[in-house]
Amino acid sequence: MATETGTDSTTGQDGTSDGTATGFTRRALLGTAGAGLVIGAGAGAGTAVAVDRPGPHRPAAEAGAGLGPARVAFHGEHQGGILEPQQARVQLAAFDLAGGVGRDGLRTLLRRWSRTAARMAVGEPADEFENQVALDAGPCSLTVTFGFGAGLFDKAGLADHRPAGLEPLPAFPADALDPARGDGDLFVQIGADDALVAVHALRVLQRQAAGTAALRWQASGFARTPGATAAPMTGRNLMGQIDGTNNPQPTEDGFAAKVFVAAGGEQPAWLAGGSFLVFRRIRMLLDNWEALPVDRQERVIGRRKSDGAPLGAPAGAGERTPVDLAAQAPDGSLAVPSDAHIRVAAPAANGGAAMLRRGFSYHDGLLADGSPDAGLLFLAFQADPRKGFTPVQRKLARGDGLSRFLRHEASGVYAVPPGAPQGGYIGQTLLD
Repeated sequence: MATETGTDSTTGQDGTSDGTATGFTRRALLGTAGAGLVIGAGAGAGTAVAVDRPGPHRPAAEAGAGLGPARVAFHGEHQGGILEPQQARVQLAAFDLAGGVGRDGLRTLLRRWSRTAARMAVGEPADEFENQVALDAGPCSLTVTFGFGAGLFDKAGLADHRPAGLEPLPAFPADALDPARGDGDLFVQIGADDALVAVHALRVLQRQAAGTAALRWQASGFARTPGATAAPMTGRNLMGQIDGTNNPQPTEDGFAAKVFVAAGGEQPAWLAGGSFLVFRRIRMLLDNWEALPVDRQERVIGRRKSDGAPLGAPAGAGERTPVDLAAQAPDGSLAVPSDAHIRVAAPAANGGAAMLRRGFSYHDGLLADGSPDAGLLFLAFQADPRKGFTPVQRKLARGDGLSRFLRHEASGVYAVPPGAPQGGYIGQTLLD
């Protein structure tokens, strides 16, 4: 799976905004993190993020009362849903283009989708196919993020513009992928702090795509609701583990280079300022995991379950305490076992590879054998999957103790275009 290079949810949200639509807001700088199991990273300068969302260190009642009006600007240098604090709910979906749509049909759809997403981001009803499901709600920090799968480029007559980083992921040991629940020509990530707002947005986009693109797969996820805790803390995944501590931060040197495609590099010019997204549906073997004593769980991860402090850290340490991989237990063995997740996934052990993870939990009932169909909708933004996700996942698949409790069941890789300027649309740099 990949957890430590960014596997412990959202931190540092402070609820402030400079009210502008360009440049980092203080929230974007302090509150960017992912939740899920695998690598993370942050933001680049000049991103168009205007967020008014309350942070978790505000009293819960006050934060809850302020969720509805919170807005994230749709237009800007980068798409929304990458740098912003993680919302409480997510709808993920992929669509396949109909035959004969071509470049013109794709352009028409993306203009339509962009116009609609911009309206919904400020709490306005959709201008067509409005179903009134979220009519009395504010935008609730709604973001809609679009990505392009490899198949889109052939179908739209754009094969010469397909990015080099969009090659299929290699097969990893123990993968059990269902093609019907992964890939797709067009990917949509819809985040919001209200479930109805997110579902409404997906339904509107789906109806607008009729005749041009058909839904291939859809998934729903959740994270902690802002204001649910009285003090700022990293969220937990369904294993009960604090998840996301080492997600890269926008204030770190070289952050933008890890997450966003630079102009003048190997990738095509139309993708400059964009990113790549790796999606994995990762089922957690929760019955097996929960049968382990807590101390065994901690050794699998390499962190204390109670507070996220690395094993071997002194009393009073917390999740932000640097990991000492050379620390020894009283019996002389390694405090952080050789196959512990945080050791195997550490950036230092992977050539500095990092991604910005923004994953969500899911729980879809029970499987035929009675075990939970639950786990992580893993999302990781990065400048090039060949240098980020792929080498790290190869190492995790070989030597991570956590992999015994995970099943990768769906997968996808998407090129995420840069943001749209005012009056423009997502994908304009490719299609115009």
